[in-house]
Amino acid sequence: MGVQHEDEPQQDFRGQGRGRDLVVVRIEEYLRARCAAKPSAHTVAAYRRDLEAVLGEVARVRGTEPGRVVLEELEVVVLRAAFAEFAAQRAASSVVRAWSTWNGFFRFWVAEQVVAGNPMSAVPRPKVRASAPKPLRGEDTPEQLLRALAQGARKARDPWPERDLAVLALALLTGMRSAEMLSLRMDSLGGRPGERRVRVVGKGGGERVLPIEAPLEVLLEAYLVSRRERFGVVRGEDALLVDNRGRGLRRGGLQYLVQQCYRHAGVHDRVARGTLVHALRHTFATRLAEDGASVTEIMHLLGHASVSSSQAYIEVSEGARRQAASANRTYGVLRELAGPGE
Repeated sequence: MGVQHEDEPQQDFRGQGRGRDLVVVRIEEYLRARCAAKPSAHTVAAYRRDLEAVLGEVARVRGTEPGRVVLEELEVVVLRAAFAEFAAQRAASSVVRAWSTWNGFFRFWVAEQVVAGNPMSAVPRPKVRASAPKPLRGEDTPEQLLRALAQGARKARDPWPERDLAVLALALLTGMRSAEMLSLRMDSLGGRPGERRVRVVGKGGGERVLPIEAPLEVLLEAYLVSRRERFGVVRGEDALLVDNRGRGLRRGGLQYLVQQCYRHAGVHDRVARGTLVHALRHTFATRLAEDGASVTEIMHLLGHASVSSSQAYIEVSEGARRQAASANRTYGVLRELAGPGE
């Protein structure tokens, strides 16, 4: 058997070129394959961060560089050590997300018959309790927010109350995710006057159609009139929601807009930390549950893949009803009759 020179391609256990099975190469191929499902750019970036971060820990465990790690080195013992290091400075939810990303990575390559099995089932992951919905606090907070915006509460350098009101009302009355709102185009709106609807592209490219009732239709039309006055003709493929220069809103711009609306409307202290746009979605769903919507109706309106995600809103609603019922003053008499300790 001849001596293999250092600059010749080495062969791995499957007989393929070693360069072909570099993990960094397989990550790029995996992400390209995932793009067929039309994930948002934010989702793809999150996949990449999780894959590359854990790969960095694998490289440290192996005493090499990330670009030199090959698939056959991703053994259970190495992945366990890498995830232990990855988890040391991160929240449990971040570790679970990274675990799921790597699990999807291996499942893909098992299906492609590139690797023999998925080692992630032997890699521990933390148990994370499902987080409770975090709607805007305060019974009348949504109404106070919208009234304040309609009155021009947001003091910006170039105020545009019609746009601000349309964005917040659209989120509160449809429950769309940030990415879904940002992906809307002018031709996403359809239907006859009084029967308007909006076509939403959700996670995984799934579509759903949401009703637009007359009051929201009026707000959207006022926004579109003001937009045409500012920027002229609007085409069907143009972004529905735009910034003050007429360009499609981006994630950071939407978050900033919503944050400023909260602050100028005086309700910023009623927003759970880290929610911003998502607080509007949670408010929409919680109010649906409080008003008697079924879990199936909530699931379809929110674009959830399973009933379990929507069930949380029903449970919160039941808790709120119990709390309201227990505040009945008649219970005070019963407590007096029951005596101390009851």
